[in-house]
Amino acid sequence: MAIATFLMARDAGSDLVLLPIVLAARFQNAALLRQAAYRFGPEDLRGRRVGIRAYSQTTGLWLRGSLQEEYGVRPNEVNWVTFEDAHVASFRDPPWAERAPAGSDMLAILREGQLDAAIFGNVVPAAPDLATVFPDPDAAGQAFLARHHFMPINHLVVVRAEIARRDGIVRALLDRFRTAGNLFPFGRAALDQAVTLAVHYATEQGLLTRALTLDEVWAGLPPGCEGQP
Repeated sequence: MAIATFLMARDAGSDLVLLPIVLAARFQNAALLRQAAYRFGPEDLRGRRVGIRAYSQTTGLWLRGSLQEEYGVRPNEVNWVTFEDAHVASFRDPPWAERAPAGSDMLAILREGQLDAAIFGNVVPAAPDLATVFPDPDAAGQAFLARHHFMPINHLVVVRAEIARRDGIVRALLDRFRTAGNLFPFGRAALDQAVTLAVHYATEQGLLTRALTLDEVWAGLPPGCEGQP
């Protein structure tokens, strides 16, 4: 499950249990595109229309955080244009987000000029008429790494509470991932810093009603299942 979705679900009272196993992590800067003909950078996004699949999308969580940290562009200074609801039914988009007309295609309306920029997900289109808003996405990713000392996490393993209560299953799953090796940080201690920042960003961006504590985020994780290497 995407970290933003999990945090929102926990804030809404879900008893899903987060396991300290990362399935996907990446620098997000290359996912923010504009038309190549219109040259502007991240600092110029104030007052512009930026498309995103859903305001709650985890890619947007990390990018909005970087925009505020590096360029002082606050989430409510951008007009976010969304195309679907969040995965948490009780969530409502903030006032600075609007819904695109039904049936709109984000890439098409970016090319038509109805959007100034757009955040894409796993599949980022590559075409001569498109360019990244960050002039050097790789350098921007490395700047994030230098500030925070981790790569933004996207998806982690989540289990239902009744499964988590069977701690033997959770331990076996953690052992399998530990034995197989992991490209990403593994274990609660290795992830607490990333989770803390995700909570901070999500609270600032209106995704959470309040800042969750780490103990609240990891609630339900069986004792001894922190997954330390």
